[in-house]
Amino acid sequence: MGNGNNNGAEKWDSVKRYKLTKMINELSSITGHGTELVTVYVPPRRPIFDVISQLRNEAGTASNIKSDLTRNHVQDALSRTMEHLKLFKETPENGLVIFCGAIPTGKGFGTEKIELTSVIPPKPVQISLYRCDDHFWTDHLREMLKDEKVIGILAIDTQEAGLGILTGDRWEAIDSLTSGVAGKHRQGGQSARRFERLRDNELNEYYHRVADHAKAVFIDQFNVRGIIVGGPGPTKENFLKEEYLDYRLQNNVLATLDTSYSGDEGVREIIDKAQKDGILAEFRVMEEKQLIRKFMGEVHSSKGLGIYGIFDVVKALQGNMADLVLVTSDISYVKLDFKCESCKNVQEKIIDRAALTATKQEVLSKPCPVCGTSDFEVVEKDIVDYLQELATMTGTRLEVISGQTEEGAQLGSLGKIGAVLRYRIMQ
Repeated sequence: MGNGNNNGAEKWDSVKRYKLTKMINELSSITGHGTELVTVYVPPRRPIFDVISQLRNEAGTASNIKSDLTRNHVQDALSRTMEHLKLFKETPENGLVIFCGAIPTGKGFGTEKIELTSVIPPKPVQISLYRCDDHFWTDHLREMLKDEKVIGILAIDTQEAGLGILTGDRWEAIDSLTSGVAGKHRQGGQSARRFERLRDNELNEYYHRVADHAKAVFIDQFNVRGIIVGGPGPTKENFLKEEYLDYRLQNNVLATLDTSYSGDEGVREIIDKAQKDGILAEFRVMEEKQLIRKFMGEVHSSKGLGIYGIFDVVKALQGNMADLVLVTSDISYVKLDFKCESCKNVQEKIIDRAALTATKQEVLSKPCPVCGTSDFEVVEKDIVDYLQELATMTGTRLEVISGQTEEGAQLGSLGKIGAVLRYRIMQ
């Protein structure tokens, strides 16, 4: 499941993450006709023979199931799982997760097919679990995909404050509030001293509200690892100096940054400045920003190397012209191969998944254009799997970009796929 290039793979393999997320979503969508779906989580230090022994006991218990069909399906799933476990001499370093069961291939009973999916997870399995249910237990595996590093962002001046969070592959503006504090110029009839006293009281009340919101968002809701505070002028320093923040946040201020804006716009500016200063280099969203910035720069340059659109990118990959390929995580293309069983001719089509059924019906309704027979083998492949195959053959870097960020939206507007070429294509 590597991406054909080791550039950045140690830190973040976006293709592996995409595939695992897709697999979890597919498994989560399956509903069995009965309690025929087996889930097994094996933690790193549990011996394989111990798991097999447990499943053998479960197979004996399953013999008491009254329904012949359900009993056979459960026992078949357990047998298949035990056979798979025997392939391992020892438990993998991060443990093992197995999903096996009678998957319905049609609407009625009797259409089920025993299928097994085995996963070596990205993080160590923390539980030992066996379940036989009408659905697969995927929540523990999905939790492993959550980024544990969450940073709070606070953009503040005397007029407004914005609070946001940054995780591995996205940032989000969460809350904002205005101060209601009067400007520095007093109204007529007020003494300077009285005006300053009223303004100081308003600022004090505002800072307390900001601190309360910060605790609610950064501690109670997201449990951030640290915060970055920014904004124009000296407000941020004054706010921190007086220690309005909860001590858990006050003691974990990663940086203070000067910005032109506060509020939501200030949150965005802080993230951009933190990236340039290298403060957030470990976060995937920073890498995605750099990748999209590089790609868009090439697209908008008159002599640039940027191209976009599924067919142009695939053509560039096939011609060994692509240096970098970017694709959004919500891309919906699929590659279909229609292989003639008689003459072995292959018709290739890349289509949107929404047109899958109609395309199959259209091609299968016509004879082979080479030999005239009508017997085809149909192979369906997710577009990222196909792109990875091409990238591996050509040494191209393939990156999957989150479709839920501003950067993903930029790429999404260009067909959800783009590439930076190794050299310009001569017209």
